[in-house]
Amino acid sequence: MKRILIVEDEMHLAEGLRFNLEQEGYSVEVVDNGEDSLELLTGPGKKHFDIVVLDVMLPGINGFTVVSRMRQEGQYVPTLVLTARGHSNDVLEGFAAGADDYLVKPFELDILIARIAGLLRRGEWLRRDAVQGTPPPAAEPENSFKFGNMTAFFDLLELRTDDRIVPLTLMEMNVLRFLIRNEGKPVSRGKMLEEVWGLREDTDTRALDNFIVRLRRYIEPDPAKPRHLLTVRGVGYRFVAFPPQQD
Repeated sequence: MKRILIVEDEMHLAEGLRFNLEQEGYSVEVVDNGEDSLELLTGPGKKHFDIVVLDVMLPGINGFTVVSRMRQEGQYVPTLVLTARGHSNDVLEGFAAGADDYLVKPFELDILIARIAGLLRRGEWLRRDAVQGTPPPAAEPENSFKFGNMTAFFDLLELRTDDRIVPLTLMEMNVLRFLIRNEGKPVSRGKMLEEVWGLREDTDTRALDNFIVRLRRYIEPDPAKPRHLLTVRGVGYRFVAFPPQQD
């Protein structure tokens, strides 16, 4: 039975979600604040959950901070953010914090259930063989890309080396895949906002740069001196699969 953690301070909504998700066959636990959710997800007595459904506007620690701290602790649990705030900057902030999906209130229950099912499938892909030394799965060329000593498996949301598996969120992989598709070419921040998120090119946000910082931590031997994911001053970024050898 899949376990879902609901973090929602509107208890009538939380209990309604609990009831409906239990009718779908899930085991559901509810907390009403960010501090208790972090204790369950990262604390000494942490519990296993297959997915987190998380409100943004929580008392104390907000939902974006919960996701960010969970990722900083190395805990990857597929996370669906619920919020009444649908502004494009808020959407990007959620994805930049490490959320996998985003649903604006009010929402249809059937849509929420479908989104949860999709995230659970992704979680299964990530866990099915996440053991160091497990041989990479077979993949069609268009579904994977090798660069440096890494291979990106797009459908599995994984980066792999010979001895390491790095799970990515869906949006992290979407950003990386866009850069790989334009390998060797400078791409502007505006073009990435338009192509990856469907936002206007002139959207004022630094969330994209946060994605780049995180991707550099995953793929660069020295993130402070990137060789694969380069900054093009005044333009944006450029991805290089096999940089020249350094002396």
